[in-house]
Amino acid sequence: MSDTPAFSESRERQALRKAVADLGSKYGHDYFIERARAGEKTDELWAAVGKNGYLGVAIPEEYGGGGGGIGDLAAVCEELAAAGCPLLMMVVSPAICATIITQYGTDAQKQHWLPGFAAGTTTMAFSITESDAGSNSHRIVTTAQRDGDAWVLNGGKTFISGIDEAPHLLVVARMEDAKTGKLKPALFIVPTDAEGFTAQQIEMEIVSPEKQFTLFFDDVRLPADALLGSEDAGLEQLFAGLNPERIMAASFATGMARHALAKGVAYANSREVWKQPIGAHQAVAHPLAESHIEIEQARLMTQRAAALYDAGDVMSAGEAANMAKYAAGEAVCRAVDRAVQTHGGNGLTTEYGMGGLVVAARLSRIAPVSREMILNFIAQFSLGLPKSY
Repeated sequence: MSDTPAFSESRERQALRKAVADLGSKYGHDYFIERARAGEKTDELWAAVGKNGYLGVAIPEEYGGGGGGIGDLAAVCEELAAAGCPLLMMVVSPAICATIITQYGTDAQKQHWLPGFAAGTTTMAFSITESDAGSNSHRIVTTAQRDGDAWVLNGGKTFISGIDEAPHLLVVARMEDAKTGKLKPALFIVPTDAEGFTAQQIEMEIVSPEKQFTLFFDDVRLPADALLGSEDAGLEQLFAGLNPERIMAASFATGMARHALAKGVAYANSREVWKQPIGAHQAVAHPLAESHIEIEQARLMTQRAAALYDAGDVMSAGEAANMAKYAAGEAVCRAVDRAVQTHGGNGLTTEYGMGGLVVAARLSRIAPVSREMILNFIAQFSLGLPKSY
């Protein structure tokens, strides 16, 4: 029997994790929350992560990136979140948008966009969700129509991140198929200063530098090359971004869970009642131990999903990515709840910085895909049960 473990990350990725963790610790949760409460962005941290090449680890080397895979980028996302600095735009810009452009963009689009993604100087938002469509992408009503050599975009999106910091966004719309006359998905790169485009901020309870917006497209005219890749690859392009999105969302959640658990453990070791740390009591220790197990399980599934995706096994990666996203969402909610409970009343004070994590963690059960839709997917595709919707 081999002494080699069934799964272990490469030395290169372990070194990457350590380097990112060291960088994140120089900023930390206090920096993140101070910026968020002041209505400011974490620009210094983003610039530092980009300057060190961490935002571009999954970009091909020919475009200035590290030539790695989604697993490397997920590791960066997780370690920053574990340091108390969960960067939501990492899930969107380098993971979804850059991945789709890398796989499906024209040569000119790759040359134009990818070096900026690699350096961290280019950010791009991603918009698919619509108020009347929800998780049903087939009901998307945002449409793009030809007008000579241009495209005209009409419709709207909601719960879209990063519009106040990204100069461009990748829009999932529907266009008419020239052969069938039916509408099919297509992706367009839209400048956020385009005439006819407006954004309205959604007031949220989450304390984060990243804001959410409702978008409106009213006869937004776009040049011919605003269409990403080929007209016939719209559905494939869309799915190409969903697996990385779920893998990154899982890493985002497990990193946040690790941060919450570390704070809970530290408090359990330092808070003394009846002449001993409260962590000596099983009622405190066991829930924290359970969270550690759940977090590690979610991390392993996330790493498996990333390995399958990087190996090109799209179908298996899709199943694993959904499982990882589900497991991570459950793990972070329970970890944060247990850490708050460990702190007692202090868990809801500003000083200890736990209360804001409750709302932030809860989002991981909802976005970018709800736990219920993941269970539908697993029931149908993994277990072979009848489709329920």
